[in-house]
Amino acid sequence: MTLPDVPVGTRVVVRYRIEGGFTDALGYLRSRDDAECTVETKRGLATIRLADIVLAKTVPPPPTRSP
Repeated sequence: MTLPDVPVGTRVVVRYRIEGGFTDALGYLRSRDDAECTVETKRGLATIRLADIVLAKTVPPPPTRSP
């Protein structure tokens, strides 16, 4: 699966290159264009260059907490 196939608003995990290795962004895909995408994570918005992405996949919604 490639990220351009995923609808905006879908929950995703994206592994991408950073200086010295890799990191992941888990959250909701908020935007995407030909060069980059934005994932809304618990820590805020992560803007990721598509060229740096090594893996992207959809993930199910987080579990609901019971009272």
